[in-house]
Amino acid sequence: MSTNPSPHLRDLAAPRNFFIGAAVHTGAFSGDESDYRDLLQREFNVLVAENMMKFGELSRTPNTYDWTHSDALVDFAAQHGMKVRGHTLVWHQQLPKWVTSSQWTTHDVQTLLEQHIKTVVGRYRGRIWAWDVVNEAIADSGGYRTDSFWYQQLGPEYIALAFRWAHEADPNAILYYNDYEAEALNPKSDGVYALVRDLKQSGVPIHGVGWQMHVGEGWRVSDGHHQNAARLRELGLELAMTEMDVRCQTPATAAQLESQATSYREAVEFALATCSALVLWGFTDKYSWIPRFRPGYGAALPFDAAYQPKPAYYAIQQALVGTDEAAQAQAKD
Repeated sequence: MSTNPSPHLRDLAAPRNFFIGAAVHTGAFSGDESDYRDLLQREFNVLVAENMMKFGELSRTPNTYDWTHSDALVDFAAQHGMKVRGHTLVWHQQLPKWVTSSQWTTHDVQTLLEQHIKTVVGRYRGRIWAWDVVNEAIADSGGYRTDSFWYQQLGPEYIALAFRWAHEADPNAILYYNDYEAEALNPKSDGVYALVRDLKQSGVPIHGVGWQMHVGEGWRVSDGHHQNAARLRELGLELAMTEMDVRCQTPATAAQLESQATSYREAVEFALATCSALVLWGFTDKYSWIPRFRPGYGAALPFDAAYQPKPAYYAIQQALVGTDEAAQAQAKD
């Protein structure tokens, strides 16, 4: 049985016009774990599909789409008064094999991408709050990611085209560029800044930048985060933390979990001042991607594998409420 400490995160976020969200794991959401779905709708007011809206998940065979899981997610959100972030329309990973293994002309690839974007965005027109239109198009060096299928087939122009097609399919959706390790000042964040600046100057309909925020215990807000946020906002772009988790070496110690809690608290405090939303990449350690991809690390989310709140959860509470009320709630639980 899960513990659902009050006040819930979404209830604390609402008066501040802030959105607190979580990525949804397909298996857990579609299975029999009522605790998973109950906690999801009690704590969060934004959902994002961890995988179920990616090209390779939606379209496993040519010119066919399976909407079973993505429709269920969007319906669940509507039933519980939650917004949905769409993730992701264009990415170099998790593409269908029928796409990457075929021989295409440039015209064919352009048509393929346009049809995919307009099919997906069009299906959920008016029901998806914001889309991660293009994901991870900048290399760590700050230049374009040249190993991307889309870059190799279409050149860098695919980025602007994707935003234009998404806007045509749903003019009211908020359109984001999303990337990792581009939060503080570094060559990659410089590359992201140059990209979105050029898109804005060219009249491309881009509205926001997503900071993924896959960080380690010990992460803290720095001057570089403030400076980077300021220059992005000066372009007229909104900012969101879109995939946050804070990994620890495992087994995590009590000291590590307290340090992790500080990371979450600082992130939420920063986001309240600068961002439209903070979305966690999951919420329970039971379904975190970290142990599979980073062996020796885990315990990255605010609820443990038994759905019990960790110090990180109460730190998020405290940041949202800004008083001792959350600490008092922790003492009662």
